[in-house]
Amino acid sequence: MSLRPDPTFHASPALAMQAPPEEYAYTVMLSPDASQPDALAVIDVKPGSPTYSQVVHTVPMTHRGDELHHFGWNACSSALSPLTGHAFLERRFLIIPGMRSSRIYIVDTKPHPTQAAIHRVIEPDEIFRKTGYSRPHTVHCGPEGIYVSTLGGGGHDGTDGAPGIFIMDCETFDVLGRWEIDRGPQDKHYDFWWNLPRDYMVSSEWALPPQFENGLVPEDLLSNRYGHRLHFWDLRARRNVQTIDLGAQHQMALEVRPAHDPVREYGFVGVVVDTTNLEGSIWTWWREDGQFHVEKTATIPAEPAAADLLPPLLQAFGAVPPLVTDIDLSLDDRFLYVSCWGTGEMRQYDVTDPRKPKLTGSVHLGGIARRTPHPNGKAFAAGPQMVEISRDGRRVYWSNSLYSSWDNQFYPDGVPGAQVMAHADPDGGLTLADDFWVEFPAGYRAHQIRLEGGDCSTDSFCYPSVGPR
Repeated sequence: MSLRPDPTFHASPALAMQAPPEEYAYTVMLSPDASQPDALAVIDVKPGSPTYSQVVHTVPMTHRGDELHHFGWNACSSALSPLTGHAFLERRFLIIPGMRSSRIYIVDTKPHPTQAAIHRVIEPDEIFRKTGYSRPHTVHCGPEGIYVSTLGGGGHDGTDGAPGIFIMDCETFDVLGRWEIDRGPQDKHYDFWWNLPRDYMVSSEWALPPQFENGLVPEDLLSNRYGHRLHFWDLRARRNVQTIDLGAQHQMALEVRPAHDPVREYGFVGVVVDTTNLEGSIWTWWREDGQFHVEKTATIPAEPAAADLLPPLLQAFGAVPPLVTDIDLSLDDRFLYVSCWGTGEMRQYDVTDPRKPKLTGSVHLGGIARRTPHPNGKAFAAGPQMVEISRDGRRVYWSNSLYSSWDNQFYPDGVPGAQVMAHADPDGGLTLADDFWVEFPAGYRAHQIRLEGGDCSTDSFCYPSVGPR
């Protein structure tokens, strides 16, 4: 424990944007056939460095078959909350769940990112015994502990009871127990995030384990059996206060991105596919007079394609759905980035008016039918997937793997790991950096990215930014 607050903790989003640029990125790598342990890659992202855009260190896990997916820090700017006593933690440890194994790795990034090493392994039995949950997924550092969402309940197939969120101690990393006191109608899970001073949480839905672990189940999708609701929670009381159904055809409500400035009571969620027309969509939620409201604010159409360019799963449709699989919001709450994993496009929207997004930038890379190469001439397998934005909003990084069994269905030719970066113009617009291309070790795919010192999907802030709103 430090005697002063970690200098990477920032009271407001505006202060975080003024922090020094990142020099390292952390990306989880998975071995889709479990022939080798999954691993954490440390990547040099400092321009001018002799190892720029290269993997400079790897941390292999202790077991095979974990399926590393999402991960996060033990502590972040939320530790500056005036209501808790954890301001003197360090942003030091990465909490890395294995989604298939339900095992969690704690990786120490000190004394230097290139010396990162496993600090502790939390075995699945501890999570099952203390929470009744399985398939840990999203990690967020809260003021009083580490929050981890899950995709499965108990039992072998994860359907014995609903999935939910559990809490870990942010110093010992012990699993403490379930977060929910009253879950209301929530029976599926995916992402979650919050507005700390306003004391609410929002969570989304993907699917139950039998609907995703062995791949997309077409009959369940066409029958609208995947998740399509948002749940709003009283954060302190730990209870569901409102659930909104987006409509059964809006299948798979995934990433939720609240506005970073806590005075702004709105946020965004991406929906993978509309089963009536294959389009993807962005929805905006907001709170007014104590009630939450949600509306569809942007749509992305499917693209027609010849059957011989499509995987068997899509040939009958004669089109490629955009497949909105990730979104991310810049710290100034101005630009929303949208990954279209199917069509191979990264979109940038100006969301200054959150209910009227304006498309301001787009780059194509990969894609089921387009197969657009990188500006350096190299083939980019699959499409833009997990996206992460630098604190200053000038660099946008993304990788290309969604989930091993889904990769195999939509991109049967293979998804060798790759990570790229685009420069974002402060007034709108995206340009791929032709000198940034990360190649990962053979046999690995690349998923979520975290940036040294924090990024745009890591921190939640306790104080408003100063300036015009």
